[in-house]
Amino acid sequence: MSTTAQTDGPRTGKSAKSPGLLHGVTWLVARQHRTALWLIGAATLLGAAMIVYQRGEMVSMLDRLGWPGKDVHLPSDPEGFQYMSGVLGGLPVLLGVFLGAPLIAGDQEQGTAQLVTTQSVPRRRWLAAKLIGCLSVVLVSTAVLGALFTWWWEPYREALPAEWLQGEVFDSTGPMPTALSLFLTTCGIAIGMLLRRVVPAMMVTFLFSMAVELAWSEVRGRLATPRLFTYPLNADSPAFLDQAVESDRWIGTADGQLFGWGTCAEQTERATNACIKEHGIVNNVIEYFGYDQMPGMQWTGAGLLLGGTAVVAVFILWWATRRPL
Repeated sequence: MSTTAQTDGPRTGKSAKSPGLLHGVTWLVARQHRTALWLIGAATLLGAAMIVYQRGEMVSMLDRLGWPGKDVHLPSDPEGFQYMSGVLGGLPVLLGVFLGAPLIAGDQEQGTAQLVTTQSVPRRRWLAAKLIGCLSVVLVSTAVLGALFTWWWEPYREALPAEWLQGEVFDSTGPMPTALSLFLTTCGIAIGMLLRRVVPAMMVTFLFSMAVELAWSEVRGRLATPRLFTYPLNADSPAFLDQAVESDRWIGTADGQLFGWGTCAEQTERATNACIKEHGIVNNVIEYFGYDQMPGMQWTGAGLLLGGTAVVAVFILWWATRRPL
């Protein structure tokens, strides 16, 4: 008689599966917000497809017009360029209002937060999973759209009507869509956590986002030091100023004294010439931002916004671990 040896120990090898990326509290957060994830993913794909298509249409139009060999005058919204820049400009606000504000406020309003925090999962771990999951989705979506819009705009910037320091270009290219979206989404999460109700949180987040956008329009022009350039009064402006953004201009004397641009704007040419001679005006003086300053200005602005994002995220974790949800 033969006997079969049996072991009572746990099986090892291929049958033992290690947990995947989505497990535990990460899986819970992803399943809870799966509708929002699918909507953001679909919107990202749709936006990417629109940018690729409209860029192709605009390139075909420019080829037909003979650009860059000929000067062309595109319409004010060539192939939906301003429409797409407007969508990207509004995207941080939409993410803050519809994704950030309800993220924790919805759990507080429905009692889910109280239920989760009474389980074995530490509150800080649950909050960290919510924040990381939400902000990761925002990061990927806005980085893709921002990169594609930059790919659309940068090679054809000279043919497009918008200046690069305007919000529709500056805030929609490079790292700016991502930085603005992360900041406003995180602020929306904090506002929702403090107000504990979804609808009021969304309203306050919208108003807060509008205030941030207004303040940012003032900060944008202070992210670098403007340059000064002086050239003779009756000479043509140099070619490099074509891509520059003028912030101010004066007329000046040989010893550097400046006068306002309209100082000698007299009614007759004779009176104008007499005024110029009387004041000793010989130069144009322009204050401007050069196009080569744009990347540094964008990364400086993005750094400020990402620093603010980190501060708000730390506040969320600190507040939630010391106050009942």
